[in-house]
Amino acid sequence: MTIHSVLVANRGEIAVRIIRAAKALGIRTVQIHSAADADMLAVKMADEAINIGSPAPRKSYLNIEAVIAAAKSAGVDAVHPGYGFLSENGDFADAVTAAGMVFMGPSGDAIRLLGDKVAARQAAQKAGVPTVPGSDGRIDDLDAARALTARIGFPVMIKAAAGGGGRGIRIVQTTSELETQFPQASAEAAAAFGDGGLYIEKVITKARHVEVQIFGDGENFVHFFERECSLQRRRQKVWEEAPAFLLPGPIREALCESAVALARSVNYRGAGTVEYLYDEDTQEFYFIEVNTRIQVEHPVTEMITGVDLVQEMFKVAGGAPLSVRQGQIAVNGHAIECRINAEDPARGFMPSPGRINQLVVPTGEGIRFDTMLYEGYTIPPFYDSLLGKLIVWAETRDACLDRLKTALEGLQVVGVPTTIPLHLALAGDESIRRGDYHTRFLETWLETQCAPQGAPKAEVA
Repeated sequence: MTIHSVLVANRGEIAVRIIRAAKALGIRTVQIHSAADADMLAVKMADEAINIGSPAPRKSYLNIEAVIAAAKSAGVDAVHPGYGFLSENGDFADAVTAAGMVFMGPSGDAIRLLGDKVAARQAAQKAGVPTVPGSDGRIDDLDAARALTARIGFPVMIKAAAGGGGRGIRIVQTTSELETQFPQASAEAAAAFGDGGLYIEKVITKARHVEVQIFGDGENFVHFFERECSLQRRRQKVWEEAPAFLLPGPIREALCESAVALARSVNYRGAGTVEYLYDEDTQEFYFIEVNTRIQVEHPVTEMITGVDLVQEMFKVAGGAPLSVRQGQIAVNGHAIECRINAEDPARGFMPSPGRINQLVVPTGEGIRFDTMLYEGYTIPPFYDSLLGKLIVWAETRDACLDRLKTALEGLQVVGVPTTIPLHLALAGDESIRRGDYHTRFLETWLETQCAPQGAPKAEVA
């Protein structure tokens, strides 16, 4: 079926991104919102807006019944979940389908399979994708955990089987730490995800975080090459690049092919990301997980491949085959994305909701700013602090870093502290320019610098 109308089941910058893609295809848009989001940019842009509840996410954006009711009342053909909230909820995908609408993502069964880290790991192994040494299934008790760590050694990472976004992860160095942390991790996972299941993986020291953008239409499966997401704070990505810098050609080819093999093995449909750890010393890569949705960092892939991934989601969800084949997808240049958050780096990244008094967005060749902001908008305190993403493209990585620094200097968000000063400092850092960093680099860098030296202070009215 051709999609003529869509309900956007999300908020913030990704809702704006979805609406823009839909409008480019002539698709009618319906935006849901909480009472706190009545004046957000996506509401102003959509053809129709529906208030589905109070500010608390569980009473609005996480309320499946309310979202489905809004979609039915608006008479839409499809529901786009964006990222976060219900985007990786198999029950929500099933509910959308049962209501006679198209869920713009994989099936509920595929989400459940790949959303469970243990099941996804087993699926990856079956597809021939290398996995980090660790438990083959869930670890049910301390005795099994002790036996495993005796075999693979410390340090190890305890992970929630149903976790995501870096939550529910604990690194332990000794058996005594394992005995303390294991029951605590199980209780934490049960509270956060409704599932106390755990599994254990070996920690790869100084690993780089590399992920592959995949896409499937149920019959054809492709990759749009890889991104590097090694600059992280508390396991949350801060800065992303495409393609991955310093990744050897044969490794890149094997990495991308393994991601497509996994997508094909589960008959994947829609946009997804297969995430890996890459050990630069041994030049080996290991599967981590699959994200069954569009990623925050998808724009860097769009910038180097020239393909609008969100528009492609609409086309595939409407029953069309993929518009490109693997041989038609090529890398052109280099792109970097900086996540601009309403946080104060000089005060421990304290969230900083408030009113945007002035917004100046840089323009020019290779510069893109995906955001939910406008002058006069008041950021509510109830949700994620992401305000937007500054994406810069150039023919080479060095040129991209130079352009990024200029773009960051031109980006002004006046009214609240933001992470712009952090990104300016990173853009001028010699280790970053050399590509000499890994997943633990940023936290160590922050500890030594405290506040970025020479970076401009956040502008606060």
